[in-house]
Amino acid sequence: MSCKRERAPAAPAGPAVAATLDGGQGGAGGQGGAGGVGGVDTGSISSANGGAGGNGGLGGAGGTGGAGTFTTAGNGGAGGVGGDAGDGGLGGVAGSAGSGGNGGAGGAGGTGAGGIGAGASGFAGGSGGKGGAGGSAGTGGVNGAGGAGGVGGDGGAGKAGATGQIGGAGGIGGTGGDGGNAGTGAGAAASGGIAGDGGNGGAGGNGGAGAANSSGGTGGNGGTGGTGGAGGLNTDLFSSAANGNGGNGGLGGTGGTGGVGTTGPAGTGGTGGAGGNAGAGGTSVFAATGNAGISGDGGAGGTGGTGADATVAGQAGNAGGQGGKGGVGGSAGLGGINGNGGAGGVGGDGGAGKAGATGQIGGAGGAGGTGGDGGDAGLGFGGAAGSGGVGGTGGNGGAGGTGGNGAADLAGGTGGAGGTGGDGGVGGLGTNAIGTNSGDGGNGGLGGDGGTGGVGTTGIAGTGGTGGAGGDAGEGGIANPFGIGGTAGNAGVGGDGGAGGTGGTGSTSAGAGSFGFTGGSGGTGGAGGNAGDGGINGNGGAGGTGGDGGAGKAGATGLDGGAGGIGGTGGDGGNAGIGAGAAASGGIAGDGGNGGAGGDGGAGADDAMGGAGGDGGTGGNGGAGGLNSDLLSSAANGDGGNGGIGGAGGTGGVGTTGPAGTGGTGGTGGNAGDGGTNGNGGAGGTGGNGGAGEAGATGPIGGTGGAGGKGGAGGTGGDGGNAGTGTGAAASGGIAGDGGDGGDGGDGGKGGDGGTNNDGGTGGDGGKGGDGGIGGLNTDTGSSAASGNGGNGGLGGTGGTGGLGTTVAAGTGGTGGDGGDAGEGGAANIGGTAGHAGIGGDGGDGGTGGTGEVGIGFGDPGVNGGQGGTGGAGGNAGAGGTNGNGGDGGNGGNGGPGQDGDDLAGGNGGNGGNGGTGGDGGNAGTGVGAAGVGGAAGDGGNGGDGGIGGDNPNGDGGQGGQGGKGGQGGQGGQPTAGGTGGAGGNGGVAGNGGTGGNGGAGGNGGDGGAGGTGGNGGDGIGAPGGLGGGGGTGGKGGTGSVDGNDGTDGMDGTDGTTI
Repeated sequence: MSCKRERAPAAPAGPAVAATLDGGQGGAGGQGGAGGVGGVDTGSISSANGGAGGNGGLGGAGGTGGAGTFTTAGNGGAGGVGGDAGDGGLGGVAGSAGSGGNGGAGGAGGTGAGGIGAGASGFAGGSGGKGGAGGSAGTGGVNGAGGAGGVGGDGGAGKAGATGQIGGAGGIGGTGGDGGNAGTGAGAAASGGIAGDGGNGGAGGNGGAGAANSSGGTGGNGGTGGTGGAGGLNTDLFSSAANGNGGNGGLGGTGGTGGVGTTGPAGTGGTGGAGGNAGAGGTSVFAATGNAGISGDGGAGGTGGTGADATVAGQAGNAGGQGGKGGVGGSAGLGGINGNGGAGGVGGDGGAGKAGATGQIGGAGGAGGTGGDGGDAGLGFGGAAGSGGVGGTGGNGGAGGTGGNGAADLAGGTGGAGGTGGDGGVGGLGTNAIGTNSGDGGNGGLGGDGGTGGVGTTGIAGTGGTGGAGGDAGEGGIANPFGIGGTAGNAGVGGDGGAGGTGGTGSTSAGAGSFGFTGGSGGTGGAGGNAGDGGINGNGGAGGTGGDGGAGKAGATGLDGGAGGIGGTGGDGGNAGIGAGAAASGGIAGDGGNGGAGGDGGAGADDAMGGAGGDGGTGGNGGAGGLNSDLLSSAANGDGGNGGIGGAGGTGGVGTTGPAGTGGTGGTGGNAGDGGTNGNGGAGGTGGNGGAGEAGATGPIGGTGGAGGKGGAGGTGGDGGNAGTGTGAAASGGIAGDGGDGGDGGDGGKGGDGGTNNDGGTGGDGGKGGDGGIGGLNTDTGSSAASGNGGNGGLGGTGGTGGLGTTVAAGTGGTGGDGGDAGEGGAANIGGTAGHAGIGGDGGDGGTGGTGEVGIGFGDPGVNGGQGGTGGAGGNAGAGGTNGNGGDGGNGGNGGPGQDGDDLAGGNGGNGGNGGTGGDGGNAGTGVGAAGVGGAAGDGGNGGDGGIGGDNPNGDGGQGGQGGKGGQGGQGGQPTAGGTGGAGGNGGVAGNGGTGGNGGAGGNGGDGGAGGTGGNGGDGIGAPGGLGGGGGTGGKGGTGSVDGNDGTDGMDGTDGTTI
């Protein structure tokens, strides 16, 4: 059977109370009955609150809260189980409305009463009551938040905010229920309420529009599955306050749109929820300074929003909104004008940056997602210095944007850097003709090329961008030749090549002024790539590892030639540029596998010295010294460059009125360069020949010959350079260069020939086992300078021959090395009247001394022959030349014989050399002619014979030589008969007669020879006459198989008579 439930009567209301006291609470409803109404605060100026409504009994509604006056109204009572909650009491003139009570299980929450106000702003409405299980929440009052839905029920909607207030938040949806929409904010800075979550989240409320100078409100976030609200606006055209951002989308929902910009920045779009798209950034509509909003990022799987375009009303555009970042698997949005593209999500492409408005930087390309392409950067154009955006990285990096062109007095923009795998952008131009610089090219991304530098006008052209690894560098910008009011700018430097790429070429400098500017340097080659060439005047770049250095370009007027680039490992060095103009020097050649040649020095202008020749690179020749081409100038001429290893030195510049350049030093294994006119020859490198000193111009001294280089191991030393010939008044020839020393096993080089009035050079010493070099000559027949000595022989080598005499002493032969013969003395020149023949060099141990050369003469007396060299230990001394003394024998060797005096001059015979231990003394030379005296015999085991006095058909005979110590008399020493002493020479006119020589003892071992007859004393002649000399004592006869007779004493000379 059925049973009917009766509702209990409502509980009584709470009593109204006097002023300043709270209203009473309504009584609770019984089971099934409604709660009573809360009491009212009736005081018009009371701060007391209205009473709360009573709670409903089981199944009954809650009571309504008491109304507020100046205070808070009472809250509605909670509904009983199955019953609705009571409504909140109404707010009074200034009081807040009460909140609706919570619904009982299965019942709806009460509605919050609207706030009523008489003040500046309304008060908050009461919140809607929370829905009971299975019931919906109540709606909020004005400004009040919606209540939360009960389980299974919808959240209540938040009411719109009164002026200036935040809209109420939407109630949270119950399980499976929709979130309530958020209230709309209005007024000075009101933001929309936050949407309630739910099965399908409600949309976020729109942000309120901002009043003057206040930002727009932010759009509410979308609930789960809901869209974020739109950002509010700042509607004041004169305000710089920001516009509101769009709310973020809930899970799966789209982000809200940012507020439209007026004069302030537009709002940013909301972020999309997971799986949802981001909201678009707000558009900047009439803003002179406002930037467009940035779009929100896409949720996972969603696309980033597109950045709104900036709209221009002023001088310069504002930045466009940046594209949102793509969610996982989604693409990024595009940037607005001037805005950067968003980054692509994993697997998605980055968005493209938009072109910059006037003067702005182009947007950067978004970074590509994994495997995606980087977006191209936007183009900068116009304005102060708009640079291209940076290309995004990715599967194929985008190209960097072109830099903006500079306005008046402003530099052009820099080209954007290429993304990974992309090229750098082109540098912008300096378009004003009064000296602004153009932009640099952007750098290439990994694997991309650098951008080209902007073309120069009157400013400096842009530098080429650096190539990415594996990419080429950009070219330097060209200097424009048509700049007004100034000279041309410097050409840009070529960018460096990336690994494996070629360096860019430095652009050529063009000029409209007095001289050109420096060309750009070539870029450095990447690993494995070649360097770029320099522009005019520019240096070649350095080659990368394995690449060639670039060539330096020729200098424009007055500037140095560019240096050749250094060759990479195994690469060739670039040739240096040629210097031209005032004091220009050739560039230095680059080193490398094969060094480039040094550049030629530039010719000097008036009163300016010529440039130095560039040094040769490794394996290259030095450049020639430049000239001073002005005949009235005293400036120096350039020196020749030094040769690199294995290369020859450059030639010194020819002298005009200034000093000539010195020849360059030869590199190891290379010859030295010759000096210029008046210039010194360079020194030969190791194993190379010294350069020749050039002839002196009128008056100056000839140049010094360069020293010969030392012979390398086993190589012949280089020859010393010949001295230059002095010409003109009082000019002396240069000093000859010495020959280089021979390397081990090599011969010394020949000494250079002496210039006028200067000695010949000395021959170089032989190396171990090598011969000494020949002494140089004094080639001038009117000179008193000596010819050069021969070089000494190395160990086991022969000494060099002394230089040939002219009018002076010939060179001495070089000393023989141990075991080697000495060199011959130089011969006296046939035309000489006073030149002595050279002395033979001393023999080394075991070697023979050199032979003194024959004296030759056309004058009255003959020239002395050279003395024989001393024999080395165990070796014979060399013979003297004509008139020359024999050398001393070495230990165990014979002294060399003195040579006969010549017939013309009556010279003395040379002395016999002293015998070595056990050796024979050398026979003395025979004197011949007017008063020739025989040489003294050498001492030794068997003394040599004294020399025979020279015959004189018309005068006194020469004095016989004395017997050597231990030797027989002058005619003694014959093996079979004693020699006869030579007759004493007669005294000279008006002099005392000489004492006759003692006769020599007869030689032992054979028939005794007759003792020599004593020489007659010379007759004294003079005024008064001199005394006659005493006769000499006869020599003792020699002992032998038949003893020799003693010699007869000589007769006294006759006293002289007074004339």
